[in-house]
Amino acid sequence: MFDVLIVGGGMVGASLAVALKPLNLKVGLIEAFSFGVAEQPSYDDRSIALSYGSSRIYQGMGIWNKLRSGVESIQHIHISDQGHFGAARMEASEENVPALGYVVESRVLGKLLYDELTEDPLTPNPSPARGEGGKIELIVPAKVYGVEQSADSVQVQIERNGVVDSLQTRLLVVSDGRDSNVREALGISSIRRDYHQTALIANVTTSEPHRNTAYERFTTNGPLALLPLTEGRYSLVWTHRDDEVANTMQLNDADFLNKLQVEFGYRQGTFTKVGQRATYPLVLQKATQEVAGRAVVIGNASHALHPVTGQGLNLGLRDVAQLAELLADAAREKADPGAPELLAQYQALRRPDHQSVVRYTDTLVRVFSNDFAPLAHARAVGLMAVDRIAPLRHWNARQGMGLRQRQTRLARGLGLKQ
Repeated sequence: MFDVLIVGGGMVGASLAVALKPLNLKVGLIEAFSFGVAEQPSYDDRSIALSYGSSRIYQGMGIWNKLRSGVESIQHIHISDQGHFGAARMEASEENVPALGYVVESRVLGKLLYDELTEDPLTPNPSPARGEGGKIELIVPAKVYGVEQSADSVQVQIERNGVVDSLQTRLLVVSDGRDSNVREALGISSIRRDYHQTALIANVTTSEPHRNTAYERFTTNGPLALLPLTEGRYSLVWTHRDDEVANTMQLNDADFLNKLQVEFGYRQGTFTKVGQRATYPLVLQKATQEVAGRAVVIGNASHALHPVTGQGLNLGLRDVAQLAELLADAAREKADPGAPELLAQYQALRRPDHQSVVRYTDTLVRVFSNDFAPLAHARAVGLMAVDRIAPLRHWNARQGMGLRQRQTRLARGLGLKQ
């Protein structure tokens, strides 16, 4: 019998497993793909924008110093609207923080999390990794094909290496992504909005050094973001309308860079190099509830967002921090980790943050993807207001850094103490 069984070993699920290591709990992590393989979607070539708040969560988990050498800090943010006057600028120094955020490649963060969860990351089927208190059992690769709940446990049917098995847990945590089959099996529905947009991602190099500056440029097709990466590179997230992205993907490198130059402008000089390109569709999807019986959904299984302002993973990490804190309190009292009261408290504590971030990102996408002339002028005024009115600029900065929400122990950079 597991105390906590996590379905989904992506960034959020693996982060929760790492967070729970110091607790005296038996934890299992089920993942459909072997860690490190190309098919594992969380550990692909994408880059991740970690808010300053997320860096504190990883600090509280005790792994930030191990990750620090693989990230690039964001000291300055420049926001503009193509074809209109007005821009907003935010500075880490003004907010009295070491950085507004950080950018890390998915593979770098994924490898660190996996190393934390296993004694020998090169072993295909590693033995359980032991933390200070409990243990983490990696059930990889394995797929869940059935879930049954009773009053005091959840039974999970899995298939691993062609063998069918059944696992029992007192708490089931569902973190297997936007299209979660387990969420559906639990009877949790979701609301979905298709933006009819696709994100094109790639690493690019400019003739001017990035100087730790991130750019968010709104165009008629959607936002275009440049995030500073290590080795002087930028991570590009370029939103396209669904019916236009194929044409951009088919361009050779020179024509691709020329088109990007027209869309972005010359604030970073000229674009000189582009790496491998990839695309993924953009939707808003929100679970109608976070809890069903002894199961809770977190991360993308609960909320999949548009990448504007890079809120997705950061919202999921705050899920991790809150759930881990409640489980630490329960472990200290030797209480049931799947108790209805605990899960109801989690859902109530997370709801304001979920609602705020979903509304914030969705509004930005809708307002800045509309070329209605009066609205465009209003956007320009809004950007100038953010740039010139300190309290408004401070509010936006704290929203992006993940500091406007309730600060858990991990979010304050503190460990989970027994």
